[in-house]
This record gives sequence, structure tokens and C-alpha cells, in this order.
Amino acid sequence: MVTVVWAYRRTGKFAFHVLTGALETDPRTAAVPIEFANGVDAVVAAVQQALARGDRVLVGWSFYSPDFAAMTQELAAVRARIADPRVLHVCGGVHASAEPETTLRAGWDLVAIGEGERLVRDLVVGVANGSDARGLPGIASLGADGALRKNGRADRIDLDEFPPFGPAHDRFGPIEITRGCVYACRFCQTPYFAGANFRHRSVANVREWARYLVGRGFRDFRFLTPTSLSYGTYTAEPDLAAVEALLAGVRAEIGPDRKLWFGTFPSEVRPEHVTPASLALMRKWVSNRALIIGGQSGSDRVLAASARGHDAATIERAVALCVEHGFVPHVDFLLGLPGEELVDVDATLSLMDRLVARGAKVHGHTFLPLPGTPFRKAPAGALTAEVRQRLRHLASKGQLYGQWEQQEATARALADRRDAARRVSPSG
Repeated sequence: MVTVVWAYRRTGKFAFHVLTGALETDPRTAAVPIEFANGVDAVVAAVQQALARGDRVLVGWSFYSPDFAAMTQELAAVRARIADPRVLHVCGGVHASAEPETTLRAGWDLVAIGEGERLVRDLVVGVANGSDARGLPGIASLGADGALRKNGRADRIDLDEFPPFGPAHDRFGPIEITRGCVYACRFCQTPYFAGANFRHRSVANVREWARYLVGRGFRDFRFLTPTSLSYGTYTAEPDLAAVEALLAGVRAEIGPDRKLWFGTFPSEVRPEHVTPASLALMRKWVSNRALIIGGQSGSDRVLAASARGHDAATIERAVALCVEHGFVPHVDFLLGLPGEELVDVDATLSLMDRLVARGAKVHGHTFLPLPGTPFRKAPAGALTAEVRQRLRHLASKGQLYGQWEQQEATARALADRRDAARRVSPSG
């Protein structure tokens, strides 16, 4: 028998919910015990209990790149308290997929590269049978000679074939409606992890899960997607008929009184998709009156270098249209992007001021050189004292929010760790 223990954290919990749903819906793994263990003590306790029953244990880890150092410390703490060959530590997610060798050398037994729904089923079956999981597609490991061994990526899935969360274990989250992204922005991990094309959950499947959640008493319904108004399309051009079929279908399932959130957390709207037609469509069906718009920079040069696919004027038009149609736009900006010069910073800050004057709010971020992206080798995002002062002034008036100051320190830590790894890497 095998027990699965998730090293459970807030930032990665929805991934674990999806993997739990995958295990629940496979006859081979549906009866496998799953523990959600938050913190070193909880992981150790769950593993010890499983070992006491005579089980083998798969401990699953998943995290974002900024959490790598902290999670490495937690893994070391768990290993210091439990050293048993029946325990297998497997790491997946965007960071591990982008940096499998670094992750393995930090102490994990295996890395799961790419999407995990099918792979986690095969892993659990393999652990239960006592077979060697290192040969599975999508698995990376270190060979006896210490060299990296990779078996490619796990197959990309059809979203309709898997639940969006783990209902049998009461683990819920937003319904993922789209995976992958055709907009290969150079700073973003999403298209490089999930593919540079769109895969959509069908309207019928989304309605089925919305109906299920209504039966469970849920009153708020959210979706997970890299770009809300790209639902149903396979190109850069929105398919508003598909979006309306989705929203109208979900509204039919949940009724008029429950909340339907779209174009807000945990997804956003691209500025070029904000049109009178798209806004009228959303006004008809959704509950939110705030929209998150990915702006990223006020400099056309920086936007082009980042492969954003729009210019600064498009951001300004989107904000004006949102206000005109009764929405409050929240515009994301990414400061310290590679190649950004003082003139680009001034353009971004000036655009922020104009958008705020129109009634928008600004969500500030600092650029992180994330593994697996084209900008992974770029310098960490950094802000000058003048920029910090101007941002703090906006924040003091309630016009800007976000973790841009903390992210500046995180960016430095990411770059320092990357540079240190380069110095000790056999490949240089």
C-alpha cells in the first residue's frame, strides 16, 4: 500500500487539489490515502503514521521559484527526522520543471516535469508496486554517475478528462477553463510550462462542475485562465461567442443570486481584448465590477522587447473603456524589466498617473528573472530611490497596491542563486 503526503502550502494548494482529483478518479488510485500536511512537523507526522501502517510513502512538493530556498530547507528538515528508503520525495510544478537538475541536487529524489495529472497516477501505482519510477515519461532523476537523466515531459492533457479539484477530499478552487498561452511573454513561465497554445475545458464540462458546486452550497464561482477573454479561441483573436456561451451556461447553472467572477483574480484581461463588445458581454453576465488588466509597462520599446503584443496606447484605451462601461480597472505593471532605461521608467510612471486620474488602480510588481523563461538570465529587477518615492506616494493615496518592494528583494535572491549555480555547474 502507498500513502500520498502533500507538502501543502497556500501558494501551491490549487495544484495539489488538481492532482488529488486526478487520483480520486482513477480506479487504480481512488482508494489511496492522501494527507495534506502544512509544515515540517505535519509532513513528518503524516509520513511516520503511514510508515507505522507498513505503507510506502510518496511525498509531493510543488512551489514557485521564489520559494525554492525555503522549501529546500523544509525538505532537509524532514529528511533529518525521517531517513527511510520507503519514502520518496517528488517535486513538480513550474520551478522544478524549469530547473530539474538544481532541484534534484537540492535533495529531491525525483522531479516531475510538465503536467502532473497522468503522471501522478502512474507514480503512485509504481510506488505501490515497488517498481522503479525513474523510467516513467516526465520523470527526471540523477543517475549513479550523478548525471541528470530526463525522460521528456509528461503528455499534455485534455482538461475535460480530469476534475478541476479534489471533490472527494473537499479540496476546491477555481475551475481551470484554459491551460497554455499563445502569448509567449518573455518574463512569464506559463507558456513555457503549459505550452504556447490554448487548451480549453468545454462549456458542458464547466457547467457540470458548476452544477456540482451549487449542490455543495458554493455561492462564489471563479475561473483559472491565463487570459479570460481568450476562452474558446486558439489564436490571438478573442471568440466572444464562445465567452458568452461559457458565461451564460454557468449563469444558467448557478442562478441570478450567486456570484460569477470573470476577468478578476485569479485571471486577467489583456488590454487589446477590452472593447465595447467584450465589456457589454461581461456586464450582462458577471458579478464583478473590477477588471484586472495586464499592462506591464508604459514604454512601447519595453513592451515590444518583452513580446507583450500591444502598446501603451492600448492600455490607456482599455482603461477609458472600462470606466465608460462601469468597471474599475486594476492595471498590472512590472517594474525593472530587462533593458528598461530612465526614459522607459518615466513613461511607465507617467502612464500610471494618467490611468489613476481616469479612475484606475495600479497593481505594482517588480520583475523576477524566473527560470524557464527567455528572461531567466536577465539582471534582477531594481528600483531607484526616486521610483520608490513615487510609488509610495501613489500607495499612500490608495491608488497603488502590491508587493513590489518585497519582490525587489526576491528578485535579487533569485538572481544571486542563479549566478551561484552557474559558477559551480559543470557546464559553466
